[in-house]
Amino acid sequence: MAEESHLLEFYGDECGPCKLMKPIVDKLNEEGLNIQRLEVWHDAENAALMEKYDQGRCGGVPYFYNTKTGKSLCGAQDYETIKAWAQGA
Repeated sequence: MAEESHLLEFYGDECGPCKLMKPIVDKLNEEGLNIQRLEVWHDAENAALMEKYDQGRCGGVPYFYNTKTGKSLCGAQDYETIKAWAQGA
């Protein structure tokens, strides 16, 4: 992992809903929120990290986890929901 962030998005390369989230996450990153994207379908280390944080709550991707608040989002979300999650709401 390059720059560590407390905001994590776990995704799969071939995941349709994950592809829909990319422009939203990119926009939020441009706004300074620093959501770190971690591919899990082809990276065992990232998959293990997702399992650690998910603990069976979601079980799929996209999965968003805030390590500061412990809050997570499961599945595709809209811009406002992801922004509120990222800001700790």
